[in-house]
Amino acid sequence: MKSAYELAMERLGGETQYTDEQKEQLAELDRKFDAKVAELKLRAEQVAKDHPLDSAAIEAARDQTVHEVARLEEKREAEKDQLRKS
Repeated sequence: MKSAYELAMERLGGETQYTDEQKEQLAELDRKFDAKVAELKLRAEQVAKDHPLDSAAIEAARDQTVHEVARLEEKREAEKDQLRKS
């Protein structure tokens, strides 16, 4: 029995084959952006620890983290698309 992924790929015309170098570059991009996201989350957690009673500061840090993570995800996908096209 085929998975939903396999069925979808068949309908779309098959999987794109990437070279080993492209796969490594895509993985490196994921590692780079995952590290940046983790750093942002740690920074927000640190604000919560440093100012446990300042709910405004905690909320501002969380909002900023959400915004920055979304921006990084967009940038990650743009860079991956550029790599895929090369």
